[in-house]
Amino acid sequence: MSDLAIRVQELGKQYRSGGRAPAATLREALYDALRAPWRRQPERHRDFWALQDVSFEVRRSEVLGVIGPNGAGKSTLLRILSRITEPTRGRVEMRGRVGSLLEVGTGFHPELSGRENVYLNGAILGMRRREIAARFDEIVAFAELEQFIDMPVKRYSTGMYLRLAFAVAAHLEPEILLVDEVLAVGDARFQRRCLGKMDEVARAGRAVLLVSHNMAAIANLCHQALVLEQGRVVYQGDAQTAVLRYLQTGSQDENAHALNLRHRTGNGPVRFTSFTCVDDAGNPLPCLISGQTCRFRIGYAADHAFAQSPTGIPLSEVSLSEISLSEVSLVITLPDGTNLVNLSTHFFPDAFAGALPAQGQLECCVPRFPLRFGRYFVDLYCAVNQELSDYVRAAASFEVHDGDFYGTGRLTRAESGAVLLPHTWRVASAMPE
Repeated sequence: MSDLAIRVQELGKQYRSGGRAPAATLREALYDALRAPWRRQPERHRDFWALQDVSFEVRRSEVLGVIGPNGAGKSTLLRILSRITEPTRGRVEMRGRVGSLLEVGTGFHPELSGRENVYLNGAILGMRRREIAARFDEIVAFAELEQFIDMPVKRYSTGMYLRLAFAVAAHLEPEILLVDEVLAVGDARFQRRCLGKMDEVARAGRAVLLVSHNMAAIANLCHQALVLEQGRVVYQGDAQTAVLRYLQTGSQDENAHALNLRHRTGNGPVRFTSFTCVDDAGNPLPCLISGQTCRFRIGYAADHAFAQSPTGIPLSEVSLSEISLSEVSLVITLPDGTNLVNLSTHFFPDAFAGALPAQGQLECCVPRFPLRFGRYFVDLYCAVNQELSDYVRAAASFEVHDGDFYGTGRLTRAESGAVLLPHTWRVASAMPE
C-alpha cells in the first residue's frame, strides 16, 4: 500500500532483570568461567516482556495515539520504532525519514550551538544543507530562541532544549514523526503550539505517532489510538473510544487520597481524617471524568485532645449532633490557590439534621462534574457551633480527564475552557429582511 507509513507485526521486546548480563567479549566470558567455581550460589535472573504481540499500521496523514498506564510499554515501543532498541521478535516497517522526539534534546551535541545542532539533526535525517537553510528561520522563530541560537546548547534551560528539539523534529519534514510525553515539560501555551504543529504535519501528508497522558490531546488530535496494558494491546480503534475505555478501566490502586496536613489551622473538636473520590458503588476512582457523577467522601473524627461535649461526656460516646457540626465546605482550587468552586453545606442547612456518629464520612455528590482536564486541589473547612474547628488548605488533589459532558459522543476540546456548563442552542428568530 503506497500510503502506508508504519507497519508493526507481532512485535515483542524481552528484558532480563537480576543476575549478570551476558558476556560481551571473550575476556569477559573467560573471567566469568574462572569465577564460577567460587560463587556461593548461582545468580538468578528474571525475564519479562515489555511488549508482546503488538501489531498495528499507520498511514500517511494519520495521527495514531498510544496511551496506557506507566510501565505499559509505550516508551519501549517508541524506542524500537526509532531504532534505538532492537526488538526481540516481530517486524517493523518504516517507510520514510523518521523524526523522533523521545527525550529533551535527543540527538543534540551539548558542545555545539543551537544553530549547529539544527544542521546536525537535519543531516541525520538525510537532508541537504540548502534544504535545512530554507527552513532555519522558521525553526528558530517557532522555538523563540533568536537571541540564543548561537549559544552552546549545554547552557540551555530545559524549556529551551524542548522548544528547539520539537521545532527541529517538526519542521525538517520527516515523513514519520514520533513524539513521546516530553510535551508535558512545556507550559500550556507551548503545548498548544506543539499540538497545532503536529496537526499541521499530519495534514501535510505525514504520519504522526503520539504517546501522551493528555487525554484531551489524544482524543482531539488522533484519528486512531492504541491502549497498552502490561505490554499488550487491549484496544485499538477510534481515539475517543480508546480514551473512554482507558479512563473507565484505570487502576484503582492510585486513589488513596491521604491528607496533606502541612497547612492546617483550627483546634476544634472535629478534625478531618481522609479525602477520597468514589463512584456510585463507593469504589475509589483513579480520576474524575467531566460530565460523570462524582462523589467526594471526607473522613472526620472527634479529637479527644481538644474537646468534650457540652455535657462533659467524651466525644467518642456521643453523636456530633450534640455539638452542632454547623458547616462543612470543600473548596476546589487551581494549583496557584485560585478558588474555582465552593461546595458548602451553608446552602443546605438541613444536611446534618440527624444524629451523626463521632467519627465517619461525609459525602458530597456532584451529578455532572463540570471541570475539564487537569489537576485540582482541595481545601477542607468545618465549623462547630459556628466556630472554626478544622481548616486544611491544599489537603488533597485529584485529576480530571475530559469526558462526554454534553452526551454527543464527543469529548470536549482544549478551547472549551476550564469549566463546562449545560446549555442548548436554537434559532430564536429570523433576521428581518
